[in-house]
Amino acid sequence: MEKVMVLGAYSEEPACDGFHDARAIVRLAQCSVCSFPLQQPRTLPCGNSICLQCLPRFYLRQNISYPPLPGRQQGFECPFMECGKEHSVADIALDVTLSKVTDIFEKDLGCHRSEAFPVEVKEILDFEISDVESDGGENVERKWVVSGGRLMAIYTLVRKAELPYDTDVTCTSLLPDGCDSAAFDRELVQTLRTKIMSEMECQVCYGLLLDPITTYCGHTFCRKCLERVLDHSQHCPACRRQLHLPNILPAQSSNKRLTDILVGLCSEALAHRATAVMEELSASEDDDLNTPIFVCTASYPGMPTPLHVFEPRYRLMIRRVCENGTRRFGMLLPNRSGQPQGELGVVPFMQYGTMLQIEGANMYPDGRSDIWTVGISRFRVKRWGIRDDYMVSDVERVDDIPHIDEEALEVSDTSLRINLSPDLSPPWTRLPTQSLLQIGHNFVDQMQAISAPWLHENNILAFGNRPDDAAMFPYWLASVLPVAEDEKYRLLVCTSVRERLKIVVGWIKKIESHRWFSPSTCAIV
Repeated sequence: MEKVMVLGAYSEEPACDGFHDARAIVRLAQCSVCSFPLQQPRTLPCGNSICLQCLPRFYLRQNISYPPLPGRQQGFECPFMECGKEHSVADIALDVTLSKVTDIFEKDLGCHRSEAFPVEVKEILDFEISDVESDGGENVERKWVVSGGRLMAIYTLVRKAELPYDTDVTCTSLLPDGCDSAAFDRELVQTLRTKIMSEMECQVCYGLLLDPITTYCGHTFCRKCLERVLDHSQHCPACRRQLHLPNILPAQSSNKRLTDILVGLCSEALAHRATAVMEELSASEDDDLNTPIFVCTASYPGMPTPLHVFEPRYRLMIRRVCENGTRRFGMLLPNRSGQPQGELGVVPFMQYGTMLQIEGANMYPDGRSDIWTVGISRFRVKRWGIRDDYMVSDVERVDDIPHIDEEALEVSDTSLRINLSPDLSPPWTRLPTQSLLQIGHNFVDQMQAISAPWLHENNILAFGNRPDDAAMFPYWLASVLPVAEDEKYRLLVCTSVRERLKIVVGWIKKIESHRWFSPSTCAIV
């Protein structure tokens, strides 16, 4: 049994046969560490699954201050050799879907024993028995006689820890010729398949899971479905717990065990589902320049951007996005310096921007409008064109690096290192991430104490008080502080919270270092 992917779609191979593939089917519910059936399974960020009791010993992680989430200070080394990375305790929870699936295995194969269909199960060795005997060793070949057909017999041995995860077996019926458990085993696996498929539905699209992603709260969704949810919400669709996934979703590994179960037991249904999704994507991508673009100012995720729309081309664009129900468009800065923008070359706009959601609009009789928007996410322009005089584009979402990489960056910056070359970076760049945030907070508090004009009451009403979230603070500060466009743009390109904090702390240090510094002249140009 193996997984085959063709252009992103699963091949339509027959599902596992309950008689000939009994060992492979039982292995789907077996822990690769302890070899028992999976108990209280946890799926790790690398996509591998393990029993709760098989998790390695936790330890205190050093030099990590961000993100300040419960459990992130504790970690463990991944027990899977193909990964070998450090995982945070905060990133693991009971895998709800896998737990339900393994319960089905236990109820159907482990709890309802049948005394019919006795079989002899014999271990397949990686060496010849005669080789062991010639060296004076004992005959290590093991075999068992178990009733219940092949599936139940093998599962029984797994429950007794008699059959290591990687061990294969042969099964021989002990009934007279022409009387074996083939029909019984095939009927049993069909029952398993039906029950398991009912638990393998995505709670967003209610279709069979396709490229399953398990969140840190333990719920599983199709990757594409979770991406769509996180476009407008930061909460798990199942339990409403706040998710911190947008910055790790592109790199998040698929749930390997659930994928294996889907391919092994539901391959035909999975192939049909993948084909339908591919057809849907192809239909929707016939015209991939589907994101209208407003070239005007710098906007940031989570920050408001009020606009007065008066140009005819943008009046038409805003009317269309309101009428089609999306109420979204992209905001880009103009490319005033004429710098090349990656593969796009020299274009009249900067390549990175922010997707805006229209929260309210006041339309005037002459066609002008005042609209209130909030930033949803960042994006990068891949292709662009002109439609009815305004710009349209094909964009891809831009998210921050995963938390584990963010933590590794902080450890690298703050750890004592022996370096033969001189470190020319300012000492504050080696501070913990939370300390960088505190520098920003202290600066804002000082400016408020002396009534800096850029912290006028109107600005606070528009953008809110300074946020405690390190990911949001640089966006907030750039929104209220008089900062040149090229400096604002640096935040849009940066994909690390720590690096964004370094940028804004650099602004603060530069402002404070000027002898002519005063509340009315604190600007970066």
